[in-house]
Amino acid sequence: MTLREITNLVFLFLLYLLLQILILRNVVLFDYAFCFVYIAGILLLPPQINRSAFLLISFFTGVIVDTFYNTLGMHAAATVLIAYVRPLILRTQVDLPGQEQRQVLSLNELGFNKFFRYTILLALIHHTTLFTIEASSLTLLVPTLIRIAASTLFTTICIVLIQFFTRN
Repeated sequence: MTLREITNLVFLFLLYLLLQILILRNVVLFDYAFCFVYIAGILLLPPQINRSAFLLISFFTGVIVDTFYNTLGMHAAATVLIAYVRPLILRTQVDLPGQEQRQVLSLNELGFNKFFRYTILLALIHHTTLFTIEASSLTLLVPTLIRIAASTLFTTICIVLIQFFTRN
């Protein structure tokens, strides 16, 4: 990767994180749909990044969000989990020839269908982990499932819309 691509990637990563912390922290639809657009920073990192470094980046991103949300490691756990399963999702769902040489995972590169499927699966894993840890009981099963579904859809739509307006 060139210095310009790395700079662009770092800028977008920080932009997603700041957008989450400063603006989207207070955006909730109908008390069920939360938008966690910061996971786009993790989803869009290049696939050829070192796995240990990728897990550390994900962990520290989750810790930063946990600090501002006061959630004691829930976001860190969810982001590390999606970082851990992302290679499997890329191999099974994206399945593009030459994926190993691909520099950027974006809407322009993957196309709408593959990018949407990739994003919604990882958002579903993230939100299921996050809201299950938050509920920590089966007594709130139905509201938790509604939160997972609504937040996954809301987050995925926001990430796809942001991708439409950013050029990579």
